[in-house]
Amino acid sequence: MTPSSVFSSAFSRMSLLALALSWFSAAPALAASDAPLATAAAQAAGSARAVSYDGVVEAVRQTQIAAQVPGAVVELAVHAGDRVTAGQLLVRIDARTADQGAVASAAQVQAGRANLAVAQGEVERQQQLHAKKYISAAALERAEGQLKAARAQVDAQSAQAGAARTGAGLHTVRAPYAGVVAEVPVQLGDMAMPGRPLLTLYDPAALRVTASVPQTSVTKLAGATPGAAQVRIELPGLPADQQPQATRVQLLPTVDAGTHTQQLRAEFPAQFAHAVPGMFARLWLAAAPADPQAADAAKASVTVPLKSVLRRGEMTGVYVPDAQGRPLLRQVRLGPVAGDRVEILSGVAPGEAVVLDPLAVGSAR
Repeated sequence: MTPSSVFSSAFSRMSLLALALSWFSAAPALAASDAPLATAAAQAAGSARAVSYDGVVEAVRQTQIAAQVPGAVVELAVHAGDRVTAGQLLVRIDARTADQGAVASAAQVQAGRANLAVAQGEVERQQQLHAKKYISAAALERAEGQLKAARAQVDAQSAQAGAARTGAGLHTVRAPYAGVVAEVPVQLGDMAMPGRPLLTLYDPAALRVTASVPQTSVTKLAGATPGAAQVRIELPGLPADQQPQATRVQLLPTVDAGTHTQQLRAEFPAQFAHAVPGMFARLWLAAAPADPQAADAAKASVTVPLKSVLRRGEMTGVYVPDAQGRPLLRQVRLGPVAGDRVEILSGVAPGEAVVLDPLAVGSAR
């Protein structure tokens, strides 16, 4: 046997040994990946206790601040998202023309007061002459008339000067209350006109959800006007332990003629920090047993463990094993959370198995 053949035979034996070792080391991993995933059966939700209505988050106090005088915007002291205090400077409009008008009006008041002093002195002299019979009563009356005219002119000029000062003050826009700047639709140098919006301000300490409730469902709610304990606010994507409870509920007394719905408002707890105006929200209301919507929901809804729900961006789903035991992702619509379980409004039937740990599916593949 030649040296080269001996080396080749030894190399082949070493390669086979390494391949066998790698197979044995990989065997536990393969066995682990083939291990069945832990599942739990979806349970029927039973009688429906709540019905959901889509709504939107609003600020109880939101103000669109508009210009009251014309002029160029010369200063923007805030931007969208800034928190401001009551009386804080927001926008300044060019007030040079208004300031000059206020100064001119003040000067006219001074001139009018000087004329008033002269007229007053003239009346006093005319009264002395009339007492000595040097002038007629008509001459005295003319002097008194001139005094009254001078006094009226001063009053008019004072009012005009006050209006000029007020107009000059309107060129400085300040916050009417403490809040958050939601929008600033103007830029530096833009021409402000009376009525043109300069910015939008809202109070973040007082928020609410407004939802449209069908007229037919309003009459079937548990009570004429649901109380705060009967209404639950849901913010999709927010953890269950951070979901707010309504503190005050208001059902507006009018019905929309086009949609035949009533506006239902539920206020957040004070200083709730996980919502902003414009967010999507749901209102869950206690429903009467006769409510057909509640009855339909009772037939279709099931509950699954909360930890089995997977969220990927805007999609919410659970893994459901198929006939071969392979987990398939199925999109679902969530309902209210009760403890460690969540109601599934659609997507899973009662009795179907769901994977308890959706993250384990990715690691097992």
